[in-house]
Amino acid sequence: MDYSKANDFNVADGVYEVVINSAKQDVFQQSGNDYIQFDLVIRNDIADQKSKGSHIFYRIFPNKETKKYSIGMLLAVGKAAGIPDKTHFDNLDDYFNKLYQLPLLVTVKNEKWESKGKSGENLNVKKLEATKFPKVAHKFKTDEIDKAASNAQAGMNGEAIDISDDSLPF
Repeated sequence: MDYSKANDFNVADGVYEVVINSAKQDVFQQSGNDYIQFDLVIRNDIADQKSKGSHIFYRIFPNKETKKYSIGMLLAVGKAAGIPDKTHFDNLDDYFNKLYQLPLLVTVKNEKWESKGKSGENLNVKKLEATKFPKVAHKFKTDEIDKAASNAQAGMNGEAIDISDDSLPF
């Protein structure tokens, strides 16, 4: 074993180049509170970044009184992701789809919280900016899964299977 390759999955405070992996509107089961969540993945195509492949979750909550989301906060994500001004979206899902796999630069901070006798620590997004590296070459885990599935299908068809030393666990 080589423990130098171990990952503790903790993302330190700092600035990270990320790519938008997904965006969705959801509801917390316990509280019933609505939110929009952006799943951001720290890019693995940027050489000098730590925590490559780790997820950062950015949530936007509606106004407690009006129950409406801040259009300014939603548009800030699109602006930082490079969606052109005046772009039309048919609905929220269309907006989410246009954000898929776009790059961002985020500043994050680990912050402690306490509420109703409970406490913990969250990694919070403090700032969204346009990426410094707009050409994305990030490799998603699904790319590896698709390659493995393709190899499996090739093997069942009697074709040669592509196995590299990197894909072996030993």
